[in-house]
Amino acid sequence: MSRLPLVRELTAESAGSGFFLCTRKEIRPGRRGDFITLLLQDKSGHVPAKIFDNVERLRGEFEVGDFVTVKAKGNSYNEQLELIVENIRRVHPDQDRAFGFQEEDCVPAAPRPVEEMWAELQGLLGRISDPSVKALVEHITRTYEAQLRTWPAAQIVHHAYRGGFLEHVLTMARVALSLAGEYGADRDLVVAGALVHDIGKLKELDYGTAASYSREGRLVGHITLGVLMVRDAAREIPGFPPALLAEIEHLIVSHHGSMDLGSPVEPMTVEAFILAAVDELDATLNQVRQAIEEDSGDAEFTAYQRRLGRVLWKGRR
Repeated sequence: MSRLPLVRELTAESAGSGFFLCTRKEIRPGRRGDFITLLLQDKSGHVPAKIFDNVERLRGEFEVGDFVTVKAKGNSYNEQLELIVENIRRVHPDQDRAFGFQEEDCVPAAPRPVEEMWAELQGLLGRISDPSVKALVEHITRTYEAQLRTWPAAQIVHHAYRGGFLEHVLTMARVALSLAGEYGADRDLVVAGALVHDIGKLKELDYGTAASYSREGRLVGHITLGVLMVRDAAREIPGFPPALLAEIEHLIVSHHGSMDLGSPVEPMTVEAFILAAVDELDATLNQVRQAIEEDSGDAEFTAYQRRLGRVLWKGRR
């Protein structure tokens, strides 16, 4: 049987077998009985999939977080590409490597090498002049180094791939520093805010090969978890100024920009306004770029992007 192309190259006419990581699995009722909806991913992106036949047999063949081998064909539903799965099972690595299975082909990752991004992070830490701010961010970086090197920034929405968290905070820091210079903001605070605003996601998400929400993540949320993590770090630094801690905590709790978007409070400092604006911009532009890259149609515009509320122009070809 022929091999399926990479996700970004799939079309409604594609058919064959391929290896993916299963990141979502739901059993749903349908007119003809239960069916299974999936989200499958490879290094180039993710694609929704459905199983209509042999549901009872196939539902136990794999779970979320499993690498899977799939026999499927493409389909267009409501102008969205999907796969109709005929057969699926979890990968047996020793057996399936002979047929081309490689884990790295199924796990999206940031375009920049981790070591390059880590070196940039260390450079940013070296530019912080306030000793208390520097001590706090360095403590957090040391404590959570393993997660910072690998975690995605979200389960699905933006930077949802290995190393996405680090990519997101570094981009934010660069842009926020530029804006801090234009608007006379505290450069140390905007760097610290960029690096720790989402730090609670390191506990909100569980991540191995696929991201899922932890118990703490569902019950407490990343904003509250982030404040707790920063307070714990500040306690380890003798004489950490209470007013400075409150400023940094404000950057965390206000970074969604408004209460309607989930912030407990809205920005009240220049640095908080900058951080919220840059966070929204970077998250949105990452979604835009991903949507354009993953759209497999030949049309000038992408399919309708529900999260963005519009279609997107693919640009001049």
